[in-house]
Amino acid sequence: MSRWKELIRGTAGIFAAVVLAAGGFAAPAKVQASDMDAQAKANIEWKAASNAVPVFEYQKENSLEMYIANREDQEITDIVIEPYIDEEDISKWPFQKDNQDDAVKITRLAKDTASEMVRFTFKERDDVATGNHKIYFVCTYKIDGVEKSGRKAFWVKTTAKPEEKKEDKPLQVHLTDTTKKDDNNLGDDPFGGDGGFSNGEASYSGGGGGGGDSSDGSVPRVIVTGFDTKPKKVKAGSDFTLTVHLKNTSKKTRVKNMLFDLNAPEEGSDEQTTAPAFLPSSGSSSVYLEGMKAKGTADISIKLNAKSDLLQKPYSVELSMKYEDAGGNAVETASSLSIPVKQDARFEFSDFEINPESVAVDDEANVMCNLYNLGRIKLYNVRATFEGDSIEKEEVFIGNVESGATASIDAMLKGTQASEGPAPVTMTMSYENEEGEATTETKELMLEVTEMMDEGMDMGMPMEEEAQGGGFPVVPVVIAVGVIAMIAAAVIILKQRKKRMRKSEEEDFLYELDGSSEDER
Repeated sequence: MSRWKELIRGTAGIFAAVVLAAGGFAAPAKVQASDMDAQAKANIEWKAASNAVPVFEYQKENSLEMYIANREDQEITDIVIEPYIDEEDISKWPFQKDNQDDAVKITRLAKDTASEMVRFTFKERDDVATGNHKIYFVCTYKIDGVEKSGRKAFWVKTTAKPEEKKEDKPLQVHLTDTTKKDDNNLGDDPFGGDGGFSNGEASYSGGGGGGGDSSDGSVPRVIVTGFDTKPKKVKAGSDFTLTVHLKNTSKKTRVKNMLFDLNAPEEGSDEQTTAPAFLPSSGSSSVYLEGMKAKGTADISIKLNAKSDLLQKPYSVELSMKYEDAGGNAVETASSLSIPVKQDARFEFSDFEINPESVAVDDEANVMCNLYNLGRIKLYNVRATFEGDSIEKEEVFIGNVESGATASIDAMLKGTQASEGPAPVTMTMSYENEEGEATTETKELMLEVTEMMDEGMDMGMPMEEEAQGGGFPVVPVVIAVGVIAMIAAAVIILKQRKKRMRKSEEEDFLYELDGSSEDER
């Protein structure tokens, strides 16, 4: 019995040593747990009042409303909700900082009471861009003297400062004719459609006074009453036919041997690129007409090519005229035509940046790309619409994009239903020209939407801090090692005890044998 008591005492000593060793290893884990208690996650229900993302227009105040509800097992006190602003990079906060303290405070919230509404009112910064922004708020409160905190993200939309759009001024027509109104009738449309024209004074060559068959001595005048282009819109780099409508305003005098010459302005940034804005696509820029009777009308046509690098604007072209009256006296005059030139929009998209490339239902993926305006015209009211079978429709307003400028398209796409692998999402970009005519262009991207995962509300510390909080499970490993060591020690002690007992029994047996041998002797 004494040997078994000794064995039990030895085993208990080893077990105590192992437990103490395990306790020594577990001590840091207890400190870590206390640290986690000091930074405990908030157990509250925290959500936006509306699912719609609030839009903050330039220099207009708007509010972000949210509801807070206590989901702890008892009353909470000293509740403080305030914006989280990174002081090292304040540019991430899209709003003006008008107050020293933007915090909203609630004295107490009972357990499972009705939600308390909190409202924050902001005005966007003057230099903020158009797009979506993810902003954070922090909520802290006390429960049994222990402070808890949580962080929540909300989405807002901002619109950039609008650009001043130039007003379209009506094209002015200046007529210098001095003839009577009925002799200078320009018809119902003196502009001849788009563009305009003006007429100069007619005079005899050298200042001489002909007269000819004109009994009153006046100069027979030929004027432009309008013009047409075919096609109607003249595009830079394309051919078009210019048709000019003419009228002899004299009531008595016929004109003849009429020579018309078209002179376009020089356009270009240097000597190598400077050339007339319009050049004949074939032949000469001069047109000959045999004659026009008194009060007669006629048309002349010429095929021209518009220079490819012309800006989108009207170009003034001079039409000089030389002709003779009935007496053979030479007359000279000139008219000006204003021909509008249009430029086609040219732009490109960069590759999409998708983060992450796969999202769960109700989660969001950030999609970004750049729009490069390569053309010579400004794009007005640019917007991008994202649509797909697995996502919620999203529209992003970009605004106006100047020629040669780059605009960023940044959207958050929310998954609505799971897809079978990456599914197509179509981005449709629309824009308007100066006339307000809308044009669209599409580009496709691929996004995978997976089934929803069971996750708690994103109320805790930032992901980096959560990642640091989860470490190697030290306590379970130490306990397991201790148990294994205790078992191994017990086995070793038992073997040693058995060995000593066997040796002692053998010695006793030999002693008895020796004693009996001596007795026999």
